[in-house]
Amino acid sequence: MLVHLSIRNLAVVEAVDVKFHYGFHVLTGETGAGKSIIIDALGLIAGGRGSADLIRYGCERAEMEASFDLPLAHSVWTTLADFGISASSEELLIIRREISSQGKSTARINGQLVNLSMLREVGEQLINLHGQHEHGTLLRPELHLGLLDAYGAETIRPVKAKYQDTYSAYAKVDKEYNDLRNTSQQALQMLDLYRFQIEEIAAAELKAGEDELLLEEKNKLSHSEKMMDSVSLAYDLLYGSQGLEAVAKALAKLNDVAGFDQRGIGPMLEQLQSAYYQLEDASYSLRNYRDNIEFNPERLEEVEDRLDLLSSLKRKYGDNAEDILAYYNKILRETETLENKDELLDKLEAKREELLEQLLEEAEQLSSVRRQKAEELAAQIEIELKELQMERTSFKVKLDWNEDPHGVDWMGRKIRPGRHGIDVAEFLISPNPGEPLRPLSKIASGGELSRIMLAMKSIFARHDNVPVLIFDEVDTGVSGRAAQSIAEKLFRLSRTCQVFSITHLPQVACMADQQYLIEKIVTDGRTMTQIEELSEEGRVNELARMLGGVEITEKTQHHAQEMLKLAAAQKDSI
Repeated sequence: MLVHLSIRNLAVVEAVDVKFHYGFHVLTGETGAGKSIIIDALGLIAGGRGSADLIRYGCERAEMEASFDLPLAHSVWTTLADFGISASSEELLIIRREISSQGKSTARINGQLVNLSMLREVGEQLINLHGQHEHGTLLRPELHLGLLDAYGAETIRPVKAKYQDTYSAYAKVDKEYNDLRNTSQQALQMLDLYRFQIEEIAAAELKAGEDELLLEEKNKLSHSEKMMDSVSLAYDLLYGSQGLEAVAKALAKLNDVAGFDQRGIGPMLEQLQSAYYQLEDASYSLRNYRDNIEFNPERLEEVEDRLDLLSSLKRKYGDNAEDILAYYNKILRETETLENKDELLDKLEAKREELLEQLLEEAEQLSSVRRQKAEELAAQIEIELKELQMERTSFKVKLDWNEDPHGVDWMGRKIRPGRHGIDVAEFLISPNPGEPLRPLSKIASGGELSRIMLAMKSIFARHDNVPVLIFDEVDTGVSGRAAQSIAEKLFRLSRTCQVFSITHLPQVACMADQQYLIEKIVTDGRTMTQIEELSEEGRVNELARMLGGVEITEKTQHHAQEMLKLAAAQKDSI
């Protein structure tokens, strides 16, 4: 669960530090008090995109830090290990996010820097945030298939993964086939040029790295006379009277001294003897090197001619021998492809047809699994909706194949296979008995959408193992008994995960385990938002404000106390 949240200089928040608990939390306060900023901060912690516009005016950076207490079995520990992040389930998991005034963002998990995609992957396993804008997901049929797949992930994922492997193979072969079939006349005319280039490069008999070796050889051959003079002089100096001969004489003199003072002169004598042997080895090596210096004008001319040839090829085909050989192999393959176009087309077409048949069979298997899960999901949503005062509502996940006049023939229909199969899904609803099922976008009200989304979140929460579930005004557009049913549903959810809800409804607020008041204050001419965990007395006053408006009366306080009492009894029964 989320244990602690710290926010610095985010929008109108100057400094907020708040501790959270197990269960159901509500955030209440006047409109515009800054409740959504708390949600924005958690969104940034979970990997949402930030910008400099979020920073409090006059500040250099915004900072957020959240601490999570997670069980050993949670999947996030495996993800962190895969990222190479040191973390222990015996300690809190700490995520820190900073946004600078230049718009740059940095994120750390347990003090170790991570990029945004890594943070997002971790955040998705920790926080599930449902904002008002998510109602739009329900109104967009193109997103409904993804929701169905998420619901039936355990069953659908392996079948879908197998299909997608085949789809990738099919798409690759299909592209190769179409690219080759559509080869232009201009490309065919390139054959003569390719053949000439292949012949020219092949005749050169290039070897990788040859140009560098030739330049080294040219450098030595061009300066062989100077090298001979210098090395010969060095050898003569080393081996003559000023070199080894002088050292030998010095050794003889020191040997005489050793007869009188072995302990004192011994170490120096050993050093000199070692130096003598090293100088002797060096002189022999110099002599051998001198004897192998080549003065060969004919070979120099050959090397220069070869370098000229390479230079000519480089101007046409690449910066070095490796690039030229790579180009050679490329045009060799293209030439072979163009020369055998018809034969290759036949092979690719046969392979494509084979993969297409396999793809469509696997797509039908995927559709079959999805149809089973679609019925299950619809039944589950109807059960949840009954608990949310929509007991007469019928819900269906309509699943059909994606037909296209230009698609492929399959079971008497023209089908267009895609990355996610051949299915299209759409959620249909009938809020009242006797009415036909119709798309959500046609008939669902704001309050109905809120409850449908809550029903789906309730179902998904039992599958995705995300410990923190956040609702931003999920009760929009509802009142009365519907509001009470939403409150009860949120409380039930909080028995399996930690639930946060921004609400303006007292029916929802009174069912919470903890309530936090968010309000704006003005200090030294600056507006700032603060958050306070309410005591029992504070909850009574805040509920009274929510019931009666700005003025809190004895009557509204009494009503608030009664609501809290009834809510406690209802929670006990749940």
